Amino acid sequence: MNLVTTVLEIVAPVFILAGLGFAWVRLGFEYRVEFVTRLGMTLAVPCLVFVALMETTLPAGAVSGAALAALAAHGGVTVASFVIVRVMRLELRTYLAPLIFGNTGNLGLPLALFAFGAEGLSYAVIVFAVTSFLSFTFGLWLVSGGGSLRRVVQEPLVAATVLGAIFLWQGWQTPRFLTNAIDLIGQMAIPLMLITLGVAVARLSPGRVGRAVLLTVLKFVVCASVAWGTAVLFGLGPVAAAVLIMQMSTPVAVTSYLLAEKYGAQSDAVAGLVVVSTVMSVGTLPLLLAFLV
Repeated sequence: MNLVTTVLEIVAPVFILAGLGFAWVRLGFEYRVEFVTRLGMTLAVPCLVFVALMETTLPAGAVSGAALAALAAHGGVTVASFVIVRVMRLELRTYLAPLIFGNTGNLGLPLALFAFGAEGLSYAVIVFAVTSFLSFTFGLWLVSGGGSLRRVVQEPLVAATVLGAIFLWQGWQTPRFLTNAIDLIGQMAIPLMLITLGVAVARLSPGRVGRAVLLTVLKFVVCASVAWGTAVLFGLGPVAAAVLIMQMSTPVAVTSYLLAEKYGAQSDAVAGLVVVSTVMSVGTLPLLLAFLV
């Protein structure tokens, strides 16, 4: 009973906030996703990442180990997902990126915070930074057929990650008044991302549900297995390993749908994956956390 209560305490705030966004749209109220997303990804999330990296108490070796493990895990998932897409004779440009990249921001960060505290959030930020960098490079190349180095350089999240890593490496700290201001801005990120996730799901229409369910199950099994193997291979500690497994097992990111829509992939199919995987995560993530916590 204690385990059930613990898991419920972790996942309930996440799905309650996402549910608020879902209900907000269903009640007919206005919600400008483009504005909120830009506010979050341009200001709130970079501030959250910067402060989390600057103030982390993790040893430098733990940070680099977690980053390398996240890169390796994404590599393993990419190979396995490529095989799945080829065997099922699906379009690579549409299906490969959604199977690789999970929702490590909207869901992963708050879950890590609620499940593993400040230490878990620090590791989750590292995985999120790796996922975001790969999404804007390799993921963009997959969907659009060409990379965009300029886009990567212009992303505030990339700049915040690099600056945060430099401050961590050098042991620097911003003045306390500035740190408090940046931290306050960063605190907007998690509620904004969760509510926006609910709004986005409410506005998407699932397509090809049967295929989406199958791919969601395969994604979860592959990502959790590869992440577990990677954690063992790199000798990660209990919290770092648990966060890596949880982050890699998150459902398909809404950004996968946005990229598919922008670059002419089968956006309806990706929307179905986003909706189905997010709904199924209500069951899969608590089950996973029951083993990790």
